[in-house]
Amino acid sequence: MNIKPQLEDLRLFCVVARNRSFAETARELGISKAVVSKRMALLEAAVQEKLFHRTTRNVSLTAQGEIVHQWAQRIREDIDLMGEAISREKAAPSGLLRICSSTGFGRSRLAPALSELARQFPQLEIQVELFDRPVDLVEEGFQLDIRLGHVHEGNVIKRRIARNRRVLCAAPAYLAQYGTPQTLADLQNHRCIPIRERDQDFGRWELHGPAGVAAIKVSGPLSANNGEIVRQWAIDGHGIILRSTWDVSRDIAAGLLAPLLPQYFQPADVWAVYPSRLSVSAKVKVCVEFLEAWFAQGGMSAA
Repeated sequence: MNIKPQLEDLRLFCVVARNRSFAETARELGISKAVVSKRMALLEAAVQEKLFHRTTRNVSLTAQGEIVHQWAQRIREDIDLMGEAISREKAAPSGLLRICSSTGFGRSRLAPALSELARQFPQLEIQVELFDRPVDLVEEGFQLDIRLGHVHEGNVIKRRIARNRRVLCAAPAYLAQYGTPQTLADLQNHRCIPIRERDQDFGRWELHGPAGVAAIKVSGPLSANNGEIVRQWAIDGHGIILRSTWDVSRDIAAGLLAPLLPQYFQPADVWAVYPSRLSVSAKVKVCVEFLEAWFAQGGMSAA
């Protein structure tokens, strides 16, 4: 390698890899597409490898590009952590903080909290993306995942920041037409509305009850991968749902939904999840502690 890669080119490369587009990267950073293309050409010359497969619509990483991407993210984070380590006397954290979460929780509960976080720490640059699918924090370049339910990965740090559970409920109109289930097994004869949650198998509800943990296979004519859609279908009388208390407590209080089999529930605590190598990051630490305090002060209650 005759030319050493430039740090700013590695940073730019990470953005291109995330966006899979030179044009989108240029728009995001406020520079021209020609500049992006030129800098990536210089990076390819520096590593003496082709990093991108290019089409007319987007770009994707080559096998060599994937390797460079992994190292570039580590180098970028290490530089950021070095800056934090030599500036610990600063009271306010700064820099980019990329956060992901699920769609419904992100919109309803996380967004208001991050709005206040941004107000208190104006030097933070907060980017949020919402998904109803599992997320690979390292691969996708996120520093923090605010997640409901189980954390399965072994290479991350997890910290519970709020208690939560999922409960069974349905609209009074549905119960009037199809009856009220009296046992967990009765759910197999009902119209349930399963959702593809990030932390559980599709159509399989695992619940805690008087006899311990029980699993039940459910089905129905409707299903979705979005909690807001499922909640509205339940209110419309289409079936039984298993949803977080933060999502349905207002509807239950208003009589739009009725709780079912209250002796059964599914734990769905809120966790802050982040790569172990970021455990010393000041901005991650500040964000996690802020969210924990926010939810403890009522951020999980019905709005």
